[in-house]
Amino acid sequence: MLIAYWVLAVLLAVFYGYAGGKKVSQSREQLQPMMGWVDSMPMPLVRTIGWLELAGAAGLILPPLTGIAPALAVAAAAGLTVVQIGGIVVHVSRGEVKVIGLNIGLLIASAVTGWLATIWL
Repeated sequence: MLIAYWVLAVLLAVFYGYAGGKKVSQSREQLQPMMGWVDSMPMPLVRTIGWLELAGAAGLILPPLTGIAPALAVAAAAGLTVVQIGGIVVHVSRGEVKVIGLNIGLLIASAVTGWLATIWL
C-alpha cells in the first residue's frame, strides 16, 4: 500500500502542481483554450483554486516525506477530492457533461490516495 500511495501521490502532485501553477500565474486569455470554464468565473476564484491545488500537491508529498504532521496528507487528498467535486458541478452546470471524465478520474485517484494516506495515522 505504501508504494501505491507514493505512485498516486506523485502523479497527483505533478498534475495539480502544473494545473495550479497555470491558474495562479496565467491570465484569463492564456487559460481559456485549456480551461473554458474560466470565462464564467471571477479571476480571484480561479487564482484561489490554483493556490488550493498547489497546497494540495505539496500536502500529498511533503508531510509523509518529512514525517512532520503526516496526517496532513489525508487532508490534502480530501481537499483535492472536494476540488474535483466542484469541478464536476461547474462542468455539469455549463452543460459540459462529456468533459467530466478527467474530473471523475482525478476524484477517484484523490479519494484512493486519501484512503492510502491513512497508513500514517
